[in-house]
Amino acid sequence: MKYIITLFTGVCLSCAVSFAQPKFDPNGVYLIIRGDDIASSQAANEACIKSYREGILKSTEIMVPSPWFTEAVKLLKENPGLDVGVHLVLTSEWENIKWRPLTCSPSLVDSNGYFYPMLWKRNDFPPHTSLLEASWKLSEIEAEFRAQLEMAKKHIPQVSHISAHMGCTDIDGSVTKMADKLAREYKIDINPGKYNVKYFDGFNGSQSEETKEATFIANLKKLKPGVYLFVEHPGLNTPEMNHLGHLGYYTVAGERQLVTDLFTSQAVKSAIKDKNIRVISYSDLPKLKP
Repeated sequence: MKYIITLFTGVCLSCAVSFAQPKFDPNGVYLIIRGDDIASSQAANEACIKSYREGILKSTEIMVPSPWFTEAVKLLKENPGLDVGVHLVLTSEWENIKWRPLTCSPSLVDSNGYFYPMLWKRNDFPPHTSLLEASWKLSEIEAEFRAQLEMAKKHIPQVSHISAHMGCTDIDGSVTKMADKLAREYKIDINPGKYNVKYFDGFNGSQSEETKEATFIANLKKLKPGVYLFVEHPGLNTPEMNHLGHLGYYTVAGERQLVTDLFTSQAVKSAIKDKNIRVISYSDLPKLKP
């Protein structure tokens, strides 16, 4: 899988990378830095806000059914400049913490009433632990997506788009089509694919702190004119996050702390400034039309 802290309020710290949005420059380099899974843990909440306040994060994706949603809402209201996407959820992957749907959706849950750990069947997981092994119903997925969207929009003014936790909108063409419909209906249909956004593979699989930062900076310097998207998961190496994990992935805390370190790295911020890369959010994409 790509796979105490002071909470800040008020305006962004002066050390954060920030750019006024000029008219679209076809020769410019634009980069969306997206941090997924705010609300999934208290550590993720703090890490996403830190990555915004002190670093390069401009968009964060909220998991509405997750246990730390209420605190995430509070933090996002205190940081209205941080763009928010609704990270639609159909799984509860970690072994030591679980969450349930907001709706009564029996076809989407396991025998304990939790979302299944996985979407697709994995050979290293026990049988009947993925949604696609169950008899899921499109009507129940739509009802659950609507509930998550409405909860997010009710509490978070700066919601601008949707995204899919673990790729849940791609489990079937009917789900993809329905999610696109809901994004248009709720007027949060900023889709990077419509703006020719390219994916930026900043790490190239690097794992250590030194190689991650060096590789990321080297790849920043190679960027050609265009609009790019980089997606990762900020976290903190705390006791809480050290208890998160599942088969095949028990290094969550350390890896996600490295993401936060990278997003707040002075060397990374300097490289972005030297290259004149314009760090933007999803909500800036409609402004980039020539």
